[in-house]
Amino acid sequence: MSEKKRKVILTGDRPTGRLHIGHYVGSLRERVVLQNSGAFDDVLIMIADAQALTDNWDNPEKVRSNIMNVTLDYLSAGIDPKKSHILIQSQIPELPELTQYYMNLVTVQRLQRNPTVKAEIKLRGFSEHEESQGTPVGFFCYPISQAADITAFRATVVPAGEDQEPMVEQTREIVRKFNSIYGETLVEPEILLPKSAASRRLPGTDGKAKMSKSLGNCIYLSDDEKTVKTKVMSMFTDPGHLKVSDPGKTEGNPVFIYLEAFAGEDAPNAKQLFEEYAPDYQNLSEMEEHYRRGGLGDVKVKKFLNNVLEEALRPIRARRAEYEKDLQSVIEILKDGTKYAEDIAAQTLSDVKKSMQINYFSA
Repeated sequence: MSEKKRKVILTGDRPTGRLHIGHYVGSLRERVVLQNSGAFDDVLIMIADAQALTDNWDNPEKVRSNIMNVTLDYLSAGIDPKKSHILIQSQIPELPELTQYYMNLVTVQRLQRNPTVKAEIKLRGFSEHEESQGTPVGFFCYPISQAADITAFRATVVPAGEDQEPMVEQTREIVRKFNSIYGETLVEPEILLPKSAASRRLPGTDGKAKMSKSLGNCIYLSDDEKTVKTKVMSMFTDPGHLKVSDPGKTEGNPVFIYLEAFAGEDAPNAKQLFEEYAPDYQNLSEMEEHYRRGGLGDVKVKKFLNNVLEEALRPIRARRAEYEKDLQSVIEILKDGTKYAEDIAAQTLSDVKKSMQINYFSA
């Protein structure tokens, strides 16, 4: 089979904290489905620690300690090391070399126009004017580093949230430019977005636009049952829905956005969830309609959401507990996945250097 015809998935996360349910519905849940579909020749899942260091350079322990957290989150969510390869970015030396070559194909002005880069710079409070608090070059250039990650493993599909669309598009631009100059060498990827709009970006429990570790508004995959319930029952809803009899708004209401992601029409077990925990309603549309006309209280809806989340999180917790009994086996999974990925990256780098005519000491 030709390499360019292989169907390859690459996806991953920055190890800056435990993964939350926003990660789960945004990409992790879909990764498990894709992994089990049998439709792909390779599934690679990268722990992007080098990328995480671009804005955590002064706190490497934060990144190091979360390598295991993220790996356990992957495995507990259903990633199967027999079907997927989990790898650590910093342990693959071919990636920074590819990044260096790709830097020649991208202008500073193009990076400045990248919406994701602009948003992340603002989120982290990097100043464009003060030398001591300016944007680190490594952080500014991480779209190029990400292009190296994607192309090194010849990925054809990148499952990700909608905030990553500009990043994947920049990778596509780099691939097209490289191939136009040096000849057909790199594989151009496509992004695969979650099917449900609600799953593309869950808001925080506080109603903020994004669930974020730094904002402290997350429900983590590793949270225990009591913690999840506390967070759900304190969630932001419709501020105008003061009494049960008041009409309420479901649009922009985090509780209903979460329900759409976990019990909406795309959820395979939605019917069972309503039969068991909300038998007064056939589906989420009926519950939403009741809330909008009044007569349905926030507490009842939150209790339903808590039950729905528990159905999703209970098996995840159980798998995590099993893997935590043998952490050495988890380390071996990381070693094996990283070695497998490096072999692919080494071949890609060899092809790139040959195309660029800088393979001076090889035939």
